[in-house]
Amino acid sequence: MFATKCGSWAGGAPMEAMGGGIILVAANDGNVSVRLEDGRILATPTGMSKSFITPEKLVLLDPEGNVLEAADGLRPSSEIKMHLRCYDKRDDVMSVIHAHPPGATGFAVAHKAMDMYNMIEDVAVIGAVPLTPYGTPSTVEVPNAIEPYLEAHDVMLLENHGALAVGSDVITAFYRMESLELWAKITINAVILGGSHDISRDNIQKLIDLRGYYRVTGRHPGYKQFNPDDELLHKKD
Repeated sequence: MFATKCGSWAGGAPMEAMGGGIILVAANDGNVSVRLEDGRILATPTGMSKSFITPEKLVLLDPEGNVLEAADGLRPSSEIKMHLRCYDKRDDVMSVIHAHPPGATGFAVAHKAMDMYNMIEDVAVIGAVPLTPYGTPSTVEVPNAIEPYLEAHDVMLLENHGALAVGSDVITAFYRMESLELWAKITINAVILGGSHDISRDNIQKLIDLRGYYRVTGRHPGYKQFNPDDELLHKKD
């Protein structure tokens, strides 16, 4: 889980509660970064469980990803290229989280985007989640694969890899990742029970329109379907 003894992240966002009983990563998997007000970036180091990261173990980078400060032997995650692309293309993004949540990653391994409109909160807050093309980890293939989706989406599935969430702060990015995983598990249960039913189109738009009322930050793709003919994800009455 993304639980750590780190006291704060960029402005006092507590990390102790991260996880909430939902497993998002195992062993040393996953990476987290935050963009500071001056443009510098704090990132988790590679090869270390998120449970063991303390403030002095975070790596400080410039906007191009060059290391400014790091404890001896520590370096940023090799996936930092993906984080930098998010910051470069979205001025509103101040935090990026990459994880391997098992339910959502199951969709990525099955090569299915999460385009269900079956849960009220996820329809409003996240919207349809695309499946980005396969990219070799640690290379520019991954940032190149996600870039076409960044303009409209705050959450993405990485084909055969995991998930990515961005936010206006680290807590928002984390909540999106956590919500993605819960949504995936709920949908899998619905499929086991016979199929997932979408909310009606009129009610979908009403939920999207509520984003302003609830002051939801970030982007929403509007109504979009990637798997419209999947009879289990879009059960017909």
